[in-house]
Amino acid sequence: MFDPVVQVVILAAIALFVLFRLYTVLGKGEDDTPMRRTEPSAKRGDTPASPVDRPLQPVEPETPIFTGPAAAGMEEIYNADRRFNEPEFMRGARAAYAMIVGAFARGDREALRPLLDDDVYEAWDQAISDREANNTPAFDLLRIKKAEIESAELDGKMARVWVRYQAELGDGETTRTAKELWAFMRDVTGTDPNWILDDVEEAK
Repeated sequence: MFDPVVQVVILAAIALFVLFRLYTVLGKGEDDTPMRRTEPSAKRGDTPASPVDRPLQPVEPETPIFTGPAAAGMEEIYNADRRFNEPEFMRGARAAYAMIVGAFARGDREALRPLLDDDVYEAWDQAISDREANNTPAFDLLRIKKAEIESAELDGKMARVWVRYQAELGDGETTRTAKELWAFMRDVTGTDPNWILDDVEEAK
């Protein structure tokens, strides 16, 4: 019988020999040269994609589709000023109504001045003075029930959009419903994107 230590040494030597043979067989090709992993070849006609070789092309914004009775006027305004966007305009129109009615109720002339055309400001400034002199309560905005574009036009470089409002106003004791047409205007050739209130009429 072999000594146990000798047996371990013999088994280890056999294991190393087997591993060496596996390496020499699996690690070389038929001509005894080291084998290399091959990268998958591109299909014939394929061109490798490269962000550098393919610069991004500017995407032209889609021309909006205007509907309703003011469609022709809004399209004319858009063709003169591609910044015109109906949903954004209406968000601004609702915000402007709340700001202007609120400032008028408070008698805040400083807040009103940049939002109104000269003629409208003069009329509302006089109305505030008359209300203060007679100690008449002011009606503040409770909620806007409806706001929609009534008509639109482009007169030279001046765009004008009429918005029909229906709102609920209150003075703390009584409430009333206001139905009005507000005209907002803007110079489409100017850099100022803001619209100002140009006219106010009572709506039927």
